[in-house]
Amino acid sequence: MGRISLATVDVPLTGFAGIVGEERVSTDPAARTLYAIDGMMPSLVVYARTEEEVAAVLKFAAERNLAVIPCRNATKLGIGNRPRRYDIALSVKEMNQVWHYEPADLTVSVEPGIKLGDFEHFLSRQSLWIPLDPPGGAKSSLGGIVATNAAGPLRLRYGAPRDMVLGLKVATTEGKVIKTGGRVVKNVAGYDLAKLITGSYGTLGVIVEISLKLFPLPGRRATWVLRTSSLDVARDFRRRILDSPLSPMRMVLLDAGAASLSRGDLELHQGDELEIWVEFGGSERVIQRCLETVRDLARAAGASEEVLDDLSATRGWDLISDFGSTRLEDSPQSVTVKAALPIDSGEEFLQFTHNQCEKHALRAASFIQNGVGVAHICLVPKDSSPVSSAFIQELRERAISLGGSLILERSPLEIKKEMDVWGPVGDDFMVMQKLKKLWDPKGILSPGRFVGGL
Repeated sequence: MGRISLATVDVPLTGFAGIVGEERVSTDPAARTLYAIDGMMPSLVVYARTEEEVAAVLKFAAERNLAVIPCRNATKLGIGNRPRRYDIALSVKEMNQVWHYEPADLTVSVEPGIKLGDFEHFLSRQSLWIPLDPPGGAKSSLGGIVATNAAGPLRLRYGAPRDMVLGLKVATTEGKVIKTGGRVVKNVAGYDLAKLITGSYGTLGVIVEISLKLFPLPGRRATWVLRTSSLDVARDFRRRILDSPLSPMRMVLLDAGAASLSRGDLELHQGDELEIWVEFGGSERVIQRCLETVRDLARAAGASEEVLDDLSATRGWDLISDFGSTRLEDSPQSVTVKAALPIDSGEEFLQFTHNQCEKHALRAASFIQNGVGVAHICLVPKDSSPVSSAFIQELRERAISLGGSLILERSPLEIKKEMDVWGPVGDDFMVMQKLKKLWDPKGILSPGRFVGGL
């Protein structure tokens, strides 16, 4: 890490060094570039090791009105508006311990810097897991996942991080560490602050410990892929699955572009072909019963079906969950949006998106978590012309007309300058403003990044 030099930046480096140690405050350009957001680099990176250090760093920064953005692996930093200012990247990468692990009670408490992949490997020794498949995949930190409430297709069966968090410890700008919730599954008393902090994108406090509900690993898992060229058939099958006694772990509808990415193809295919991926877990007997039922439902809906081998299924689901990030790395002009829709409107929104893409010379890779109504659209220009903010606004207005909403997840900076990535504020925005003022009076935590510029 870079050596501390008061001549290099005009922030009180010696103060942060007094909290975490000189060797854990960096002005190194490589470290700062890692945590850059929309072209803005922090003046320095502070690496905290304990919850006390995090709280002390926040208090010191607040006293000097320095803007702080918490981070770890940077898998979620691209989400949100461009910061109004950005002085300190507060890294929790060294906070990666597991505490209070109770396999028999299906609970655990962990620090925020542990990566999802490492955590899953640890839990698998006791045949347990945390059923999350967020964007960023195995390299995502648990702190980032909880701070953004990031969920993937497994949300259908298990819910989002907000449903799995039992309690949190949070460092505040007053230099305090507050505890909300607990470490047991049945722990409801008063207002659940853990649910408030989960999904607040680091704007209220910095998560320093997470207590989670765990789940037994399924004995066996199997994935079916159904193919059709008709959205009506896809809609019919989705309804049949949701109305059946089956309880899929995850289910998605892929267009031709997303289907090609799920196979690892470099070329983004286009066309009318659709794929529905559905995964079940359980005993061999349960899997066999699901196989028979899915075949009957596919036949009734008019779709062909096949069972994937385990390796292809695992690889495919990983690519599906994180396909937007992968595509953006390959094409800097790409844009990803996420729409939250009524479940029965997903296919209609997909059709509208494809129609508009044809008019605007865009290619699309889209997948819909068609059991929960969440649509992910990756837009790629066919030529050198960028995706326009006007086009994204068309998609947003359509989502709103269907009773949903749309956010801009990742895009070039030029688009973010022209529109709020979160869209119109809701009726609860005044409450959100009051909570922000209460938790972060000086507005130093991720300033401007969240809804309405919070």
